Amino acid sequence: MKLTQKQIGQRITVLRKLKGFSQEDLAKSVAMSRPSLAQIELGNRSVDILELQKLSLVLEFSLDDFMSKDFSQEMNQENQDMDANDKKKAKKEEVRISVPTLQINKFKNVLLYILERCAGKPNVGETVLYKLLYFSDFNYYELYEEHLTGAKYRKLPYGPVPQKLDSILAKMIEKGQIQRVKTTYHGFPQTRYLPLEKADLTTLKASEKDIIDRVIEQMSDWSAAVLSNYSHGDKPWKASNDGEEINYELAFYRRPPYSIRVYEEDEQD
Repeated sequence: MKLTQKQIGQRITVLRKLKGFSQEDLAKSVAMSRPSLAQIELGNRSVDILELQKLSLVLEFSLDDFMSKDFSQEMNQENQDMDANDKKKAKKEEVRISVPTLQINKFKNVLLYILERCAGKPNVGETVLYKLLYFSDFNYYELYEEHLTGAKYRKLPYGPVPQKLDSILAKMIEKGQIQRVKTTYHGFPQTRYLPLEKADLTTLKASEKDIIDRVIEQMSDWSAAVLSNYSHGDKPWKASNDGEEINYELAFYRRPPYSIRVYEEDEQD
């Protein structure tokens, strides 16, 4: 039976979860990058015979069964035979990979650091600030496969916005860490934030600060309209539904100019 790339990706995903592997663990086991495996599972990347053989050894399947039209029935039967502990372990691995956990103190210091560097720029109101936070978080995740602040972002009309941000800002204002200022920019009302204390850079790793600096250097001079339009072209935002939380895993499906990581597919092109 001839399979499409999408069918191959779906079957690998089923087998990986059935065996309790995370994407990261399986990728390491077959000497492949996790983003490449993510592309395969999505059906965006082909698999050569050597890669498929490696996967068959790790996931313990025969190539004949894998290519069979009865694959779904066989997997359903095997899935029923798994004991409860194996299923629980597989589910736990998936949750560990996909669910970010907000580190409030780090988030506050990232925000303070961005404001230290950008609050003096007349274009940096709430809209620009939200996008600088978003690209810092998602660029770091794409490059290092770890969360920077662990903040969750929601897809809204003007671009991605951090969740729980209003309450965090309110507490920072109450503690005298930042000040909210209402002003106008090019005739439009603008909400700005000024830092009243310095960020504690000991909370940031060098790699984290480097990503934030790169985002600031690239985007902090852009207007709110330009930056909002740019964020609308980013794969994580585009692939999410309105009002829905944006999945960090979607950062692995980016393409230039958004991607900051060189993928094998790009190297082949």
